[in-house]
Amino acid sequence: MSKARKTAASSGEPDFWRVARDWLHHWLPKVRGSSPKTVEAYRIGLESYVRWLETTEGTQRSHIGFGHFDRARLGRWVEWMRTERGYSDRTIMLRMTTMRVFLDHAGLEHPALTALGNDAAGIRVKPPARKPVDHLGEEHTKALLTAWGTGDAKSRRNRMLLILMYDTAARIGELAALTIADVGMDKPARVTLTGKRGKSRVVPLGERTRTHLAAYLEEFHPGPSMRDGDRPLFHSTRNGAIQPLSVDRIDEILKTAAARARRGTCPSMPERVHCHLIRRTRAMDLYQPV
Repeated sequence: MSKARKTAASSGEPDFWRVARDWLHHWLPKVRGSSPKTVEAYRIGLESYVRWLETTEGTQRSHIGFGHFDRARLGRWVEWMRTERGYSDRTIMLRMTTMRVFLDHAGLEHPALTALGNDAAGIRVKPPARKPVDHLGEEHTKALLTAWGTGDAKSRRNRMLLILMYDTAARIGELAALTIADVGMDKPARVTLTGKRGKSRVVPLGERTRTHLAAYLEEFHPGPSMRDGDRPLFHSTRNGAIQPLSVDRIDEILKTAAARARRGTCPSMPERVHCHLIRRTRAMDLYQPV
């Protein structure tokens, strides 16, 4: 046993390497049930600190103990990662999370080390910047809403579906559930959407959407006989029977429109376009800061 190990043992300090090995090989995977990737991420974080102690602080690897995990050193490590290594805020936060989890475990196993975990928790690191709200630009929205064209009845139906999806910011299930009874064409035009847990809300329509919808109703639901309240607003015909469009079919219509726009007038259209993205886009378009 080295002189440093003897000193640590005689002072009653737990062996850092033994505790680290138990944490990585037993406690994380078997007690906590962490995935192999999580265990590996923690191993890399702990090894990063050990290497920093060796190369920057001049500490021999065999001499490393819990006395090297004080708040001052951890603070210097954070600053080194930021200024010397140029690590991102996210990487620094993940590395400090490793320290906190490890030292919390050490404190549970050896109560005398509890103060180290408390000190590590007190070190504030800059949280990673949040990604900007994901939404479509004006050119993407225009390309998406016109991608289906008006050349045939199915395309006109699909185009109307996307126009209504955008103008109402409806969830995909709410669109699938729309019936004739949910549409009010007298001004102000509106639709009633029934969402999660059966809650309904009335959404007014813009004048241009009202014009498009009036033309759609004349084509797909002409005359009083076709205005049965239970008749699905967007439907297909199977074996002579009217069936509402399914959620999967609506999602397919949206993705096909995005693919068409990407191949045509808008090559910058995002690869992944979904109904929630349209809802966020509508919210951003409605919010116009002065």
